[in-house]
Amino acid sequence: MASPSGLQSGLSRQLFEIWCSDKKNACVIPGNVVEGTLTKTIINEPKEVTLMNGITASLNMQSVEMYFNSEKRLAEKTPEVGGTVSGLLVKKTFTYQIMAPDDLHVFSQLSTANISRRITIAYSGAFGVLKHRLKQMFESVESLPDEESEVPAFRVHERLTVKYESEKHISLHWRSDPISDMVSDSVVALVLNISREIPKAVVESEEATKTEEENSKKAEKVVLALLVSLLGDGDKCRWKCGAS
Repeated sequence: MASPSGLQSGLSRQLFEIWCSDKKNACVIPGNVVEGTLTKTIINEPKEVTLMNGITASLNMQSVEMYFNSEKRLAEKTPEVGGTVSGLLVKKTFTYQIMAPDDLHVFSQLSTANISRRITIAYSGAFGVLKHRLKQMFESVESLPDEESEVPAFRVHERLTVKYESEKHISLHWRSDPISDMVSDSVVALVLNISREIPKAVVESEEATKTEEENSKKAEKVVLALLVSLLGDGDKCRWKCGAS
């Protein structure tokens, strides 16, 4: 492989001088050639070539031109002025290219990978309550069929799966990307908020029970005082005995 394409120096030039006399070898020249370079000379198929040390070596080769046409393209039509072009901007040396994500491994040495993430959160509330609260935040919250999950589960925003692992835990599953990570953060925050509200609701329920008992006792005292004022102390004793 001629790199640089002029074969003026470098490792490619050294290997060329070693192998050029053997017809079993081949020299691949990418791109255009410049006048006055070694590649321009060998394309004309000379019988001999001058090496860097000044010695001439026999050259037994035949030039063949090959053309490549990629089947993959970024756009079906030429973008218009003011239009939107989406893709990956890749910088290589001093050049920039925009390409589709699926073509990244074809036109560069880069490769892509998917990261699947899972997190388990303590949650002792009702699974239906969590689903109802999530529906208030997201437009799409759909239950998963039984054949897709062994435990009750639903899909949030078509990106994140929430599973009811046990009475004390739930798990979140998603493929990492900026939007899915943002959705998972929102779900985690909501779960933690609901978990904080559950003890508060129990305390409020106990306080409501105590308040009701105190109000009942106060009502008895008011009624008893009214009867005493109307009937006297003797009837007070008979009323208390009958009430008990």
